[in-house]
Amino acid sequence: MNKLKEKYQQEIVPALAKAFQYKNVMQVPRLEKVVLNIGLGEA
Repeated sequence: MNKLKEKYQQEIVPALAKAFQYKNVMQVPRLEKVVLNIGLGEA
């Protein structure tokens, strides 16, 4: 999760701020939860 959070803060937040012309980085949506769903064969 750390790598994902770092990438989001360093790359995605600035890109979103520029794309949507946000004046403050606090206006950019943030990640709250990451959910993984993995099937393991027969039910």
